[in-house]
Amino acid sequence: MLLSRQLATKKAKGKGQSQAKVNINAALVEDIINLEETSEDMQAVIEALKEDFNRNLNVRTSPGALDHITVMTKDGKFPLNQLGQISQKSPQLMIVNMISFPESTAAAAKAIRESGMNLNPEVDGTVIRVPVPKVTREHRESLAKLAKQSTNKSKEALRKVRSKSITQVKKFKNKVSEDTIWLLEKQIQQMADEAAMEMDKLLAAKTKELLG
Repeated sequence: MLLSRQLATKKAKGKGQSQAKVNINAALVEDIINLEETSEDMQAVIEALKEDFNRNLNVRTSPGALDHITVMTKDGKFPLNQLGQISQKSPQLMIVNMISFPESTAAAAKAIRESGMNLNPEVDGTVIRVPVPKVTREHRESLAKLAKQSTNKSKEALRKVRSKSITQVKKFKNKVSEDTIWLLEKQIQQMADEAAMEMDKLLAAKTKELLG
């Protein structure tokens, strides 16, 4: 009952304030759910979005942008940089040397073409030439659209974290008070809303950077 009273006081204070923030002491509810773990899972989604923006969505394509393109080979999926040597021959041309895995050259070229980075690779034996796209308005708008798509995917991943956590809380609805369940659900939703707001800020900043 102590737990219920400690949590319920927060609900009482919040009555009439639909936007009142809940701030539950994670230690009090650790037998029901690990809120720190939920927070870490949500933060991991945000960090993955940041990494995607930094690695794949730049106005000028650099060799590093190709590193983690996933190539489907007969032996499974591999990052491009594990199969080929990636280098920048000139500001307008990148080279992927597939001499170590020549049998995967065609698959690597296909992965580059389908990466969503507006690249049109040309195969010459075991060498893949990747012309760097000119920085046109159309290219900038295409990247901004990809940033929006990435953000939407991340928000979907965020919703899955939230749903998983709320499902975990509901398993205890017959063991703890209704107030406790209500407050925990509100806390989890609040955490998800804050994470989504951070994603929106990242998207706004990235869109501004891309469109110039």
